Amino acid sequence: MSSTTADSTPAGTTDAGFVTVPKGLAKVVVTDTELGDVRGDEGFFHYRQYSAVELAQKVGFEQAWHLLFHGHLPDDDELAAFTAEVGRLRIMPRELADLLPGICATTTDSLQVLRTALSAWGGVSGIRPLYDADADEARAAAMAAVAVTPTILAAAHRLHQGLEPISADPGLRHAGDYLRMVTGELPSARDARAVEQYLVATMDHGFNASTFTARVIASTGADLAACLVGAIGSFSGPKHGGAPSRALESLDEIGTLDRAEPWVRGRIEAGDRIMGFGHAVYRTRDPRSEMLKAVARGWDDPLVVLATGVEDAIEKALAQLKPGRELHANVEFYAGVVMKLAGLDPSMFTPTFCVARVVGWTANVLEQSRDPKIIRPAAHYVGPPPPQPVPTGIRTPQPA
Repeated sequence: MSSTTADSTPAGTTDAGFVTVPKGLAKVVVTDTELGDVRGDEGFFHYRQYSAVELAQKVGFEQAWHLLFHGHLPDDDELAAFTAEVGRLRIMPRELADLLPGICATTTDSLQVLRTALSAWGGVSGIRPLYDADADEARAAAMAAVAVTPTILAAAHRLHQGLEPISADPGLRHAGDYLRMVTGELPSARDARAVEQYLVATMDHGFNASTFTARVIASTGADLAACLVGAIGSFSGPKHGGAPSRALESLDEIGTLDRAEPWVRGRIEAGDRIMGFGHAVYRTRDPRSEMLKAVARGWDDPLVVLATGVEDAIEKALAQLKPGRELHANVEFYAGVVMKLAGLDPSMFTPTFCVARVVGWTANVLEQSRDPKIIRPAAHYVGPPPPQPVPTGIRTPQPA
C-alpha cells in the first residue's frame, strides 16, 4: 500500500478489494470528457481545446455555449440560428411565471428560488428522464433550461424588490438581456460586454463539486431538472459558488488601503478563511482573476483602485504568514468588482455565476447521459466492528 499525505486517506487496495483514494477525490480521474479540463499547475483551463480566457476575450456567450454543446465554434449562419433559438427560449413559460411569485414569497434568496423554479419548470415542460430521452430531446431540454435560467433569476430579484418582472427580449444577446431584465434598463455596451466576458470565463471549470453532482444524478438516468437542482444545491455552498459577494464584503470591511495588511493579519491569526483568495486546483494565479482584473480596469472607479491595492497587500501578507503556499486572488475576488460596476446588486453575484455555470452543468449532463454506467463509489467504514448484537430489552413495536 502506498504512502499518503496529511490531507488524504491511504491510497491503495483494501483487503476487500476496494481501492482507497485521497479525501475529496483530489486528483482522482473518474471518467473521460471531451468538454475540457483544468490544469492547475499551469494556470490554464480550456473548453474543447480553446483557452477559456482567450474565448472570453474574443467571443460572445452564445458562441462559447454553442462550442460546449456542439463541439465547434459556430459560423455566421449557425450563430444567427443559435442566437435566435436562445432568444425564443429565454421567454419564461406562462405556467412557471404564474408560480414564481409564490416561490419568491418563501425565500429572499434568488438561488433558492431558481432551485425550486427549475424543478417546477421540469414539471410544466414535461421533460422526461434522460434514460428515456434520445439525444435531440435531451439537448432541447438542456437548451431550454440554460436559456430560461437568467429570466427566472432576474424575475426573482425584481419580485424581491417589490417590482414587476421584465419579459425577455429575444432580439437581444443573452448577457445584455439578463442585465436589462435585472436592472430594468438597457445596459451600456461596456457593462454588457464585461458581464458577458465574466459569463464566458465561468461557464465550465472541470469536475468541480456542482458539475460532479450533476453528473452523478445524470448517471442514474434522472431528468435534466433533477440534475440541475442537485448542482445548484452543491453550488450554493460558500466554499463553491457563494464567494463573490463575500469577497466584495471584505473590500467593504477594509475600506482603505492602509487597513489591508492589519485586516488580513487579524483574519489569519484568528484562523479565518480569506474569501477570494486561494483555490482548490490552481497552484499559480487564477487565469480568470487576471482576465477579470483587466476587465475591471475598464472603469475609472475608486473600487478598482482599492481592489488592486488590497490584492497586492493581501498577497504580501499571505506570503509572509503562510510561506511556501501559493495563495493568490481567485475568480471571485474580481468577479464581485466587475458585477458591482456593471450594475448588479451583491445579492445577484452568485446567481449570475449560476447563469454561466448552467451551461457547463448541462453540457456535462448531456455527455454523462451517453454513458450507461451509474456512478456508484464505496465508502470506507470506520465505526465499531460489525456485527454487534442488538441490545436486549428493546421492545418490538406493536400495531396501533
